[in-house]
Amino acid sequence: MTSKYLVLHMTDSTGSRLERDEDKRMLESWAGEGEAAGILGPGAPVAGPEQAKSVAVRDGRTLITDGPFPEFKEWFAGYDLIEADSIDEAAAYMSKHPTAVSGRMYILPVVRLPWEEES
Repeated sequence: MTSKYLVLHMTDSTGSRLERDEDKRMLESWAGEGEAAGILGPGAPVAGPEQAKSVAVRDGRTLITDGPFPEFKEWFAGYDLIEADSIDEAAAYMSKHPTAVSGRMYILPVVRLPWEEES
């Protein structure tokens, strides 16, 4: 039985260290393999920190501020949703992504909300 995993791509805010052609080659190879195996779901890159917003509600007040907090040393560069038989299989597949070379990825199992498990 397969499980879903959310993969968060974290990189330096200046982008990939890879040459553009190598980055593109690796990404196309990785995506082709994932599509052929049925492991790859939706995913996308995201805009840089200069276009980001932070939202929080405190004491009934909505607080919206620009960008991430300054202590961020890495930038959340994008995400993928994949399906795999195990987190180890997901990690092995993600090791072929360009972000594995130029940053890091966090692989998180997608779980059900507690009230969804009760039904």
